[in-house]
Amino acid sequence: MNTNVTKNPIPAFGLGTFRLKGQVVIDSVKNGLDVGYRTIDTAQIYGNEAEVGQAIAESGVARESLFITTKIWTDNYAKSKLVPSLKDSLAKLCTDHVDLTLIHWPSPGNAVPVAEFMGALAEAKAQGLTKHIGVSNFNIALMKEAIAAVGAQNIATNQIELHPYLQNRKVAEFAKSAGIHITSYMTLAYGKVINDPVIEAIAKAHGATTAQVVLAWAMQLGYAVIPSSTKRANLEGNLKALQLTLTDAEMAQIAALDRNERLTDPAGLSPAWD
Repeated sequence: MNTNVTKNPIPAFGLGTFRLKGQVVIDSVKNGLDVGYRTIDTAQIYGNEAEVGQAIAESGVARESLFITTKIWTDNYAKSKLVPSLKDSLAKLCTDHVDLTLIHWPSPGNAVPVAEFMGALAEAKAQGLTKHIGVSNFNIALMKEAIAAVGAQNIATNQIELHPYLQNRKVAEFAKSAGIHITSYMTLAYGKVINDPVIEAIAKAHGATTAQVVLAWAMQLGYAVIPSSTKRANLEGNLKALQLTLTDAEMAQIAALDRNERLTDPAGLSPAWD
């Protein structure tokens, strides 16, 4: 068990909403909350904050029992824009604060310096608009800049693509050494890993689904996960990964699947990956 998990404010298991729009995201969030999820991850660029806010409001789940994350889009990194854009997100989400606000991608072409947007994010935290702040899709060099700007203790997480085929060990190890938590997104690699024969064999041994095995693997390494699903049965199934513990041998088998297969690498946004 990773000892950092208990100290870190980031819940181990959440519900992602990437690519979900309109009624689809409303249903996903409502179903997720109904089956027991309490952590919801969205972003300004997803174009679904208002629907996520509506689903939360209609769910009847108390705000104080929820952990809501959003991410600032690159257009809003300037000091004059970041806080107003977050206030706009809060209005859409029907809340006076979020629990975590992330910088979504590095500033394209370094148009806004890291120190400027991290400073603005720290100001948002000081104003009570967000309880925690962090980054997403940052390489080691960018994490170092963010640490220099606001201190590692003020960076709750770095949310990165991380799955059995892309285990991102250099970034994860640096983050851990700095006391920064890792959140894994695309933990199932768009579903690619759920048909992997190694993972299928482990799942069979536990009477579990392959998705549960992969999510349990990531959490056992100390990472937070935020899988999304539009199907209630899958939402329920994924949540059961919290009860699954893999053996050291099984963890080693999954560790051996790493092949540096990156699925998210948008031109003009991605940093020079480690």
